[in-house]
Amino acid sequence: MNTRPAARTSSGLLQGISEDGICVFRGVPYAAPPVGARRFAPPEPPAPWSGTRDAGHDGPIAPQPPSRLRAAMGEFTAPQSEDCLTLTITTPATDHQKRPVLLWLHGGAFWTGAGSLPWYSGASLSRHGNVVVVGVNYRLGALGFMSLSGVSSANLGLQDQLAALNWVSDEIAAFGGDPDNITVVGQSAGGLAILALLAQPAARSRFRRAILQSAAFRMVRTIDAAERVGQSVQDALGLPDTNGWGAVTSDQINIAQFAVAKASAAFAQIDPPFLPVIDNRLVSEDLIGAALEGAQNCDLLLGWNRDEAAAFFAPDPRIEQAGTEQLREVFGRFFGDRADQALDEYRLRVHAPSAGAVLTALLGDAAFAADAVAFAQRLHRAGRAAFVYRFDWSAHQHEFGACHCIEMPFMFDTLPAWQAPMLSGGDPEAMRRLAAQMRDAWIGFARSGDPSHPGLPSWPRHGEGLETMIFDTACRVVNDPSGRQRWSYWP
Repeated sequence: MNTRPAARTSSGLLQGISEDGICVFRGVPYAAPPVGARRFAPPEPPAPWSGTRDAGHDGPIAPQPPSRLRAAMGEFTAPQSEDCLTLTITTPATDHQKRPVLLWLHGGAFWTGAGSLPWYSGASLSRHGNVVVVGVNYRLGALGFMSLSGVSSANLGLQDQLAALNWVSDEIAAFGGDPDNITVVGQSAGGLAILALLAQPAARSRFRRAILQSAAFRMVRTIDAAERVGQSVQDALGLPDTNGWGAVTSDQINIAQFAVAKASAAFAQIDPPFLPVIDNRLVSEDLIGAALEGAQNCDLLLGWNRDEAAAFFAPDPRIEQAGTEQLREVFGRFFGDRADQALDEYRLRVHAPSAGAVLTALLGDAAFAADAVAFAQRLHRAGRAAFVYRFDWSAHQHEFGACHCIEMPFMFDTLPAWQAPMLSGGDPEAMRRLAAQMRDAWIGFARSGDPSHPGLPSWPRHGEGLETMIFDTACRVVNDPSGRQRWSYWP
């Protein structure tokens, strides 16, 4: 194979690299750099170039603070720049085979992460499944999700993602991909972004299938609430009005937004400072209802991890040491005057009814599991049943359990790229076997809309029995694993 594969896009010729027989194109621009006068502007098409553009190196990632989940996931480092609107593309060949395409939208609470990280390399998926994988870098934090009158309109990061989807739909044939068979895949914040894509007719016409991993279904803000956050960042920057935003650096914005996040942090609260905003254009007040309508013509696979919230709270001793009144206050946020009954039920549900275990179970359900199950049930009743999973694997007696993000090294089959505390102590052979099972399920779904394959038990769609694939050392299908039909409260 040519050691420097090439692909011609409408903007010009790209030259990638070959890595172990897979063609990789890095730093591929899907929009113009959002710098200078474009800092807070919607994405614009990339400028064409003459000659050959080197696509052998990653572009910078969006400016961001350290991840709040680094205690579980480990650290990553990469050059940062506002010139970050690029793609990473892996493909078996730049021919005309029309392979299935997976478009990856990373998580990170809308203010950390990048689709170009080695954690999310599409090489194993491309090699084992003959598919094309595209990772997206998009604007984050205040630069991507701040709403502040006179400075930034809402949801620029969502607009970036839509621009990336449109670019892939228009250009992916040059990389051996099939523009009529695109699967959008998103985890956490990326899963919520996919709900927004499903809700938009123009966007959902560009893809055939969707995978939502630990999607944060309800983490959206009103315009008024978002404006208050934006004003707080402006105040933290020491700006008397909106005129100084063009002169502040991205590093200064990072420091200011981190200060705002720290000042607004509340006990047992996982909502980040920047979220998609209800603008009634990209995000409607009934986002879930609009996404359900969009999913009627889309194959869907979704799921969550058994111990989602453990990654957020395992390093925090206040959670384990919470008293009864603190527990009641947290339960009251969700259940009002039924808080005591819900608390009693959760104490029965967890294996070790400590304050930490009870809060972790509640907040994992509230942020991820309960809405995933409800969404799948509503799809079933509408006649468009989804495939549903729960990821249960964890290292033996590990403090993080099957926490938020732990499924990704398995789904991408990139275990060697992760130096993650949440994986420590696991049996390497069992982990490799589970990674192959999950990887091949995602490949099968992208290819045909069905994740079943010979390496897994038969995987039925989610119906009246709440059939759910459990990914663990021994994968199996379980009816209603969360006890939806047993418990009065979530999930």
